[in-house]
Amino acid sequence: MYYRSMSTADTLFKAKELGFDGVELSPNTEFHFWHRYPKADDGFVAGLKKASQESGIPIRTLNPVFNWSSTDETERQAQVRNWRRLLELADQLGVREIVSEFSGNPNTPRECEAQWYRSMEELIPAFEGYGIRLTMEAHPYDFIETHDEAISLIRGVNKPWMGYEFCGPHTFHLSEGAGDVDRMITSSAPWLREVHVADAFNHLANDGNRYIINPPGVDARVHQHNEVGLGEVPWETLFDSLRKVGFDGVFSVCIFGWHERADDANRRVLERLRAEFPAN
Repeated sequence: MYYRSMSTADTLFKAKELGFDGVELSPNTEFHFWHRYPKADDGFVAGLKKASQESGIPIRTLNPVFNWSSTDETERQAQVRNWRRLLELADQLGVREIVSEFSGNPNTPRECEAQWYRSMEELIPAFEGYGIRLTMEAHPYDFIETHDEAISLIRGVNKPWMGYEFCGPHTFHLSEGAGDVDRMITSSAPWLREVHVADAFNHLANDGNRYIINPPGVDARVHQHNEVGLGEVPWETLFDSLRKVGFDGVFSVCIFGWHERADDANRRVLERLRAEFPAN
């Protein structure tokens, strides 16, 4: 929520002010934007490293989104090129964990799966050469939208450095409305490396009328990234499940759309996480 009001480097100082231990840099026009070639140059990298050193806030993860599952082969190749540059930048910044999406079309799941595996085959040497781990998440209106399918694709790559990220605000998309977080956390434990922390309502509740989308039946998905407590994600169960499986990965607070109270919301969620997981 801070990218439009300050530079990427300044967000590290904001994270320090709010009390965080690190940052996950999500898409922004100054660094890596959705499906676009990363624009960072040597000066930008040097500025980020300086900000990290002065603030004491490490860049823990990057969260790029590149359309590497595109059924258009020219587009897919361009996105693989984007990935290669992003990995080079991550290495320069000392980042060893990247979180991303499958980035395909839910209307062509079989074709997108084939393209994603093709992109992975091309990029595996780069990931392994840099020693960078990849953590994947399912996303609404992706060709992989559910928890079980995401785990299946990750298993198919069969690489120890590939993991899974559970996205709290996607809970009801991941489970087709069930919200069975204990099953999802337990089943993904061998791969689980990160949890995105924000809340959402169940879009399938009340006969699918929790939200109204016009025109009815439009090919779209709806979800939010609200402050914890402003939604229906069963956080008590989710946190209990994470403790049960011994989760020791990254919590990334990813509240969107509430810029006017961003500081307070982030502080409250951080306080809750530290109360639930004091060792983290």
